[in-house]
Amino acid sequence: MTNWLDVAHEVAATLRSDAADRDRANQPPAKEVELLRQSGLLNVADWAQQQRIGRIIGAADANTGHLLGYHYLQIWRSGLFDAQFTVHPDQFWAGVSNPLDAALELTPDGNGGYTLNGRKTFATGAAVADRLVVSATRTDNGEKLTFLLDGKADGITYLDDWDNIGQRLTASGGVNFENVQVSEILGVQPANEEPRLSLAAIGFQLVLAQLYVAIAEGALAEAADYTRTKTRPWFVSGVEAATEDPYIVVAYGEMVSQTRAAGLLADEAARQLHEASELGRNLTPAKRGEVAVTISEAKVVSTKLVNEVTSRIFEQVGARGTAAKYGVDRFWRNARTLTLHDPVVYKAREVGEHFLTGARPAHTGYS
Repeated sequence: MTNWLDVAHEVAATLRSDAADRDRANQPPAKEVELLRQSGLLNVADWAQQQRIGRIIGAADANTGHLLGYHYLQIWRSGLFDAQFTVHPDQFWAGVSNPLDAALELTPDGNGGYTLNGRKTFATGAAVADRLVVSATRTDNGEKLTFLLDGKADGITYLDDWDNIGQRLTASGGVNFENVQVSEILGVQPANEEPRLSLAAIGFQLVLAQLYVAIAEGALAEAADYTRTKTRPWFVSGVEAATEDPYIVVAYGEMVSQTRAAGLLADEAARQLHEASELGRNLTPAKRGEVAVTISEAKVVSTKLVNEVTSRIFEQVGARGTAAKYGVDRFWRNARTLTLHDPVVYKAREVGEHFLTGARPAHTGYS
């Protein structure tokens, strides 16, 4: 029986070995996805293992961890519908459903299917995906449908226009759909607040919270290795090694403690989301609301953590550690880019409102 955590650590070691070089090269992540495919990690179905694997891979390379986390999420999200669908081994899944973009349009074709048209400004991993989970709005009755597409279907054009400071290897550029044929429908997203289907939105939030923790873990590991082997103690410190400098030791102690705490909260949020998902149609709005608040708590804590840790590590590696060849800045750039995905202050507001009044987060594409 395969020990998937061992496999994840092996893949992580491979990714870590040239992470800085790949970040500078800024190429589409075809090789990274192929590495995941060959390792078998795309096929892991156990929820708890997926959470741990995502953190292991994300700590080594935030880009690949992001892709893998969304892959697991898209398959899980598809299962929230009642439709039957097939998950083929070794296929990489991504999604096209940014809720703040103009809606993609589905026009009935008269034969039981639809024609898809429109453009999305970003879609993480879509350009290197085998399968796409897509949401679009029917032109005849306004229903919003979620469906599956072949990632290389006729009429799909990937715009290759992702040029941000962080998460450079996530193939997060725009996608254009022109008369794409659609037939594999997962279901309708109801206008009312149906608890189970609405879990998809907070599932995305959980992936990001876990990834933030992973980036902090990876930053700490890389900085610590540099501190142990290269950082020179300050000349008035009175110590012979940087690892004996009390200021450096305390800084690591604080960051490690904070990261571990954020990780435990993210894992608790993951446990609650899985529990809610397993309730199926028995999931109540109240239970769904409690899970959403816990995920928002994890998002608030992990956001502050990762931005602080990825900045503070520079003080522990010293000036020489900023050399481009080490690529320590990639942790900060990735964290800063990801944590702007949606304003975390609104997550804090959700937590505060629930604490003060018992109010549950509204069902949106982000909560």
